[in-house]
Amino acid sequence: MQATPRPTATPAQALEAMDSLIAAHLLGQQEMAQRLGLNITDLLCFAWVLKAGDDLLTAGELAEHAHVTTGAMTGILNRLERAGYVTRRPDPADRRRVRVAAVPSAVERAGALYGPYYARLNELFASYSADEIAVLTDWFTRTTGLAQTYIDEMREQDKD
Repeated sequence: MQATPRPTATPAQALEAMDSLIAAHLLGQQEMAQRLGLNITDLLCFAWVLKAGDDLLTAGELAEHAHVTTGAMTGILNRLERAGYVTRRPDPADRRRVRVAAVPSAVERAGALYGPYYARLNELFASYSADEIAVLTDWFTRTTGLAQTYIDEMREQDKD
């Protein structure tokens, strides 16, 4: 596929566009959370459960992903379980731990809400060449790592 011609942009313009994307994304996630009857932290945790798929996360692993304490994760899992989004299963290797599984009907609810948006994103991706998709994927991946490292550094500074 031949790439669609793109306007030139400076790094400053790219950062401005990224800031706009992040702001729109935060607003969108808040809207999605409200429509699902969740708060944003609970939605984030449910998203990690979904991403894990059949490789169920422990409550501790989920706490690490969400950057919350294990005590806070207990409250999050209680809310998600009461709302019908997750179930806790004993870890077959260690009965003292639990693993978190998504409830199929909750997966369907989230899919129904996010599906139309992801379809639009896929339409947008279709206008990019394979090489451009590779660059976008690389950028998203590396930027996520950079952001996570920066968050970790700020949290380490807070400990001092």
